[in-house]
Amino acid sequence: MKKPISKSLFILLFCSFFLTTLGCKQPEKEVEKEIEKEVIVETETPEYFLLRPEVEKAYGYSHAVKIGNSIKVSGAVSMDDEGNPTAIGDLGQQMKNCYADLEKILKHYGCTFDDVVVENIFTTNMPLFLENAAYRNSIYTKQFPTGSWLGVKELAIPEFMIEIELEVHKSN
Repeated sequence: MKKPISKSLFILLFCSFFLTTLGCKQPEKEVEKEIEKEVIVETETPEYFLLRPEVEKAYGYSHAVKIGNSIKVSGAVSMDDEGNPTAIGDLGQQMKNCYADLEKILKHYGCTFDDVVVENIFTTNMPLFLENAAYRNSIYTKQFPTGSWLGVKELAIPEFMIEIELEVHKSN
């Protein structure tokens, strides 16, 4: 004997059939042709820059990397060409030394501080940094970038009191 189809199953099947056939009988619309545009994506090769090649190789980093119009600059600290800390105990001078190195990197890429869009500053002495922060007015003469000022316990070498990293956008 065959079991009769339950009412709820019958209603479900009927509704499914009804909705399916309705979906197939849509009024005809004008067909708009979309024009496909070919997009050519060029692979951009990163360009690496070493300010102090021997020091950067020893520590395992590149001071800057440019991809397209974006340049990421590793934190600059106050050091000589052998990697030794300079201006020990003088945060104001260390800050000036950092900006001097950052300017060299910017010039390498044909940029100025006007092209900087992010500046992050790390310092082991925030009150002393705040006393010296006005120096930035001589660096950023048009506008200030976005960024953060962070007080940290220590930097890579105990004598470093400040480290400044940048992100740059180079206009075409």
